[in-house]
Amino acid sequence: MKRRTREEKFMDEAIKSAQKGLSEGEVPIGAVIVYQDKVVARGYNRRAKLQLASAHAEMMAIDRACKKFHSWRLPEGCELFVTLEPCPMCMGASLNARVDKLYFGAYEQKGRSLTSALAESNLLNHKTEVVGGVSEEKCSALLTEFFSSMRQKQKEEKERKKAEENA
Repeated sequence: MKRRTREEKFMDEAIKSAQKGLSEGEVPIGAVIVYQDKVVARGYNRRAKLQLASAHAEMMAIDRACKKFHSWRLPEGCELFVTLEPCPMCMGASLNARVDKLYFGAYEQKGRSLTSALAESNLLNHKTEVVGGVSEEKCSALLTEFFSSMRQKQKEEKERKKAEENA
């Protein structure tokens, strides 16, 4: 059996958070903040439940970590593990909070994330190292399954409505 790397271990924790979101009907994206090899904060998508555009997994985890450390600036050595490549808002929050290293699983398929460009831009006088593709297959499969299931439910609902109209 292949031994899990440190990065895979913490990405598995982010996947657990994503699965919690999935159980609540959210898009399954999860995130954890790690400090000194311990998970200190977790987050998962809560946009549907909270009806907040900013309720992304990364934002939830960063906010919790900031509260834990009583500072908007996270201590040196904090790392963020997230199951999907961050959007520009979440990447900006990571930079602003001074996350040292960001690991993500699945790549954003539509290429709208700008993760690398933002990480290298030095806009906030801080650089975050970015590593993509950690446990990529697991993270991608979770999202693919969710969206396939959602499309199937939408198709069934459309067919049901059509049948009711024709009855």
